[in-house]
Amino acid sequence: MSYTEVPGARVPIRMWADPAAVEDVAMQQLRNVSTLPWIKGLAVMPDVHFGKGATVGSVIAMQGAVCPAAVGVDIGCGMSAVKTSLTANDLPGDLSRLRSKIEQAIPVGRGMHDSPVDPGRLHGFATAGWDDFWGRFDDVADAVKFRQDRATKQMGTLGSGNHFIEFCLDESGSVWLMLHSGSRNIGKELAEYHIGQAQKLPHNQGLIDRDLAVFVADTPQMAAYRHDLFWAQEYAKHNREIMMSLFKDIVRREFKKAKVTFEPVISCHHNYVAEERYEGMDLLVTRKGAIRAGSGEFGIIPGSMGTGSYIVKGLGNADSFNSASHGAGRRMSRNAAKKRFSARDLEEQTRGVECRKDSGVVDEIPAAYKPIEQVIDQQRDLVAVVAKLKQVICVKG
Repeated sequence: MSYTEVPGARVPIRMWADPAAVEDVAMQQLRNVSTLPWIKGLAVMPDVHFGKGATVGSVIAMQGAVCPAAVGVDIGCGMSAVKTSLTANDLPGDLSRLRSKIEQAIPVGRGMHDSPVDPGRLHGFATAGWDDFWGRFDDVADAVKFRQDRATKQMGTLGSGNHFIEFCLDESGSVWLMLHSGSRNIGKELAEYHIGQAQKLPHNQGLIDRDLAVFVADTPQMAAYRHDLFWAQEYAKHNREIMMSLFKDIVRREFKKAKVTFEPVISCHHNYVAEERYEGMDLLVTRKGAIRAGSGEFGIIPGSMGTGSYIVKGLGNADSFNSASHGAGRRMSRNAAKKRFSARDLEEQTRGVECRKDSGVVDEIPAAYKPIEQVIDQQRDLVAVVAKLKQVICVKG
């Protein structure tokens, strides 16, 4: 489908979803964002739903300003995936051992490594710039500096919520490795600190929603946020790289005889800010639950823990600010899912997947998400499908 333009907004709101199917509270969030004087346009993805700070599945293009609550507290959250030389025939009948090995090597939930992972000991890990990256931590907000020890030990860990690690099969039977995570607790603390700072600034006192507080260009507050934002985005990228290296090492050990090889890793953020140029304007583009889908750029659009995911290639649609959806998108809140479904429902909906099936992850049940096929179909002018994947193992936080 092509987009629908939402009427009555101050700037264009282009929507790759059925406006009638969007929650009223999400639609109001979008209209609220459009009132900001710095905004130049909004693109709304088919996985759109109400979110904290700003609508999940929205692309917010502003000139000379950025809204930290729109970026959210999981700065740099995103996906990584890699195709392997393994096939379905190489996998054992009982996948529980593989799942256990992943959970032993990569801490989940609020867990962390006993000591920081040494990237120099990881097979093929590029360590160039590693010391410089950590050196820049010296300049992050003073209020968060005491978290450095935790940040180093959480590097290479999964987290909780909708974060996951998966073994997947594509339609030809090839095995893929996939994971979803972000900047862990350090990203959350940096985000919360800067959201609080923005809300105190005089120019943000008359806003329709205090979560829309912004930093503006050429101010010390903006400079401080940009430093911490881009550092946290880099942390998230490194976090996924280390987890993927640990994941690959498990595969090498468990399938030693197969001498597994790996294609280049596909990686993309979906909660982040980028400096981009559209219609002659230099803009700060915030993708909140959206990926960049420039022409020929690979991306990953996951469904739920029982339905599978898509590898896509961007079509470079400038109307969407070169963006696409970041996943299926929730169709009910976590609390609503817990009230409606049971562990037995989860077991039924994840049949054939080696994963947790207890009450602790009922909020991630497939029925709580929109149908991924529908979400893909609604953005055929944004991305082309490269591969459809179905998980056989799913590790949740």
